[in-house]
Amino acid sequence: MILEHLPQVRLIARRIHERLPESVSLEDLVSTGILGLIHAIDRFDPSLNVKLKTYAEYKIRGAILDSLRGLDWAPRQQRKKAKQIEAAICSAEQRLKRAPREEEIALELKLTIQEYHEWLVEVRGVNLGSLESGGSDEANRDLLRFIADKEENWPSNLVERSELERLLAEAIQRMPQIERTVLSLYYQKELTLREISKVVNLHESRISQLKSQAVLRLRTYLEKRWPVVKGS
Repeated sequence: MILEHLPQVRLIARRIHERLPESVSLEDLVSTGILGLIHAIDRFDPSLNVKLKTYAEYKIRGAILDSLRGLDWAPRQQRKKAKQIEAAICSAEQRLKRAPREEEIALELKLTIQEYHEWLVEVRGVNLGSLESGGSDEANRDLLRFIADKEENWPSNLVERSELERLLAEAIQRMPQIERTVLSLYYQKELTLREISKVVNLHESRISQLKSQAVLRLRTYLEKRWPVVKGS
């Protein structure tokens, strides 16, 4: 079973790794992901009517993200810029009463559009797991972890998941079409940034910028409406 699902581990590890600095080892992520896979196989219960592949994905991803959260691989300046972009999106949205365009976010930050794009590239790894986790650094909570464990069918968790899905749908609907497309291809179709760049005929670096911006939009929207996501 482990050998059968190793390609899944490598796929998840590669997709996470492409958002991180080159100093982070891909093989280290794969090794951590394998531990998550083993844990998933040990705890898997077929009676829950959940596919092992689905269950394993959350455990693999969770193991890798947990290992990264224990490292201070993102410089303080990058985290500060990510927070500034979130604040700019929030401020511009309140002022304009709609989702702000890139130029409007850059203006809010008093940056040129080129400088803003450079910021988006810099902060791409800072957003890792930002939709899956919430709470303070001392008390991280995985918003999606409840899907994978036995308590997934608790009424409270079903209601929580339904509300989260509704909020995500609202936030995505407010985005520019190109950002919605990038998110869909990346998270639903599981294409790499390079593959997406060929589909939409934009440079890979531009796809990275759009994805970073889309994730920050989602994070900003959820922080105001989802009670768990605070202060992270």
